[in-house]
Amino acid sequence: MITVQLNKDDFAYDIHSLVKAFCPSENVSVFTDPKAVSEPVQLEIYVDYAPGQVRLALAEPHKQEEAQTEKLYEEVFEVNESDRKEMKNLLKQHIYQMLSAHTGTTLPWGTLTGVRPVKLALTMLEQGKDPQEAAGYMKHAYGASSEKIRLSLEIAQRERELLKRLDLETGYSLYIGIPFCPSTCLYCSFTSFPLSVWESRVDTYLDALEREIAFTSEAFAHKHLNSIYIGGGTPTTLAPRQLDRLLTCLEQSLDFAHLLEFTAEAGRPDSITKEKLDVLRAHGISRISINPQTMKQETLDLIGRRHTVTQTVESFYLARSMGFTNINMDLIMGLPQETLTDVRHTLDELKKLMPDSITVHSLAVKRAARLQMFKEDYAGLKMVNTQQHLDAAAQACAQMGMVPYYLYRQKNMAGNFENVGYAKVGKAGIYNVLIMEEVQTIVACGAGSISKRVYPDGHIERCENVKDVSQYMERIGEMIERKKHLFCDC
Repeated sequence: MITVQLNKDDFAYDIHSLVKAFCPSENVSVFTDPKAVSEPVQLEIYVDYAPGQVRLALAEPHKQEEAQTEKLYEEVFEVNESDRKEMKNLLKQHIYQMLSAHTGTTLPWGTLTGVRPVKLALTMLEQGKDPQEAAGYMKHAYGASSEKIRLSLEIAQRERELLKRLDLETGYSLYIGIPFCPSTCLYCSFTSFPLSVWESRVDTYLDALEREIAFTSEAFAHKHLNSIYIGGGTPTTLAPRQLDRLLTCLEQSLDFAHLLEFTAEAGRPDSITKEKLDVLRAHGISRISINPQTMKQETLDLIGRRHTVTQTVESFYLARSMGFTNINMDLIMGLPQETLTDVRHTLDELKKLMPDSITVHSLAVKRAARLQMFKEDYAGLKMVNTQQHLDAAAQACAQMGMVPYYLYRQKNMAGNFENVGYAKVGKAGIYNVLIMEEVQTIVACGAGSISKRVYPDGHIERCENVKDVSQYMERIGEMIERKKHLFCDC
């Protein structure tokens, strides 16, 4: 364990994220009041704020006498307390230098621990800075590597062009959450519930969902709907008639005149049938996802995907034969027991399929995932993600005619890297860019979904739906009231 003791609760989240980035396998505890911890402490970090300055120290508990510590590092530096952003960046820079020297490692993204580095690059370009100026700032302020800065700016410039197609001020996008899955993956912490348990209540869930859609139809009748994304969970766990019911409700409730993209995740190959794809096609779904995660069967069995490599291939060819011309496939780097050779095999298999876009995820294990909650059961699993993995994916995507078009990061990512979406020309996922850059209002319906209202000045307000399916159905009136409070004057 690593402990971080602050004398006041300033920038605690940012400090935790940065320390965790250097030491992903360690528990990190940040607190303001001294407290006993139940596991051995490897490192102690102290951050003491005083007027106009900060004292930073690093200590290691003495190996022989537990009551003593060995001080490894200490410095005092001046800060400008009137500029919180500058103060936070400077503090993170000093912590970074301290931990980099102690561990002998650097981080590809430097001190950038937020999820949206491209948003930073895009903002600077929108402010009139040229790419060289923006790159210099990201290098100086955050210490990001030249490779990651180039990637951020390349994607930011593509996003600028894509966003010009949207009505950002008087438009909106819609997310529909279907929180059911065939099974729960080892690494998953999303709002998902086993269909086997909830199958008899899916129609009741759709009853509640339709009430939210009706509210959206009324509240946003004067707005232009630009994109719809049906995610989860796994939307194709719904039976064909239930999919038809949901899509018919959307068509009858909303104005599609300004709709640029209509996406439905068909992510789990074991949930895909011809009948379900027929329904999606009949309702004009323009983009689907069929997600292998890996093309190594042993890994699929280990992580609980419960589908076969053969099913992935068959589902993809079935969708192609039925006329789907925009198919995304998700991959995960850093899956348990996977080697670089395994990753290259997966990429070679995808080249045979030639999807229209590929999203390359770096494994991020959240606290709610089984892999984290019961980590003693999985202590022997090896999870490795390197720049070589990501370079292999980038090269394979380029060979398939794809370029990177969106990027985001998560806490606890394998290798402290990123997730990147690659797409062929004209196949970029509009909703994916919107959810990352937060430049358009998104109405989110369904259990565990989060709506975002984006104001003209860039200010963002959110409201959440409860995650539990039973609670969502019972409290649907409350969920709609939350949306009324957020959107009543929009």
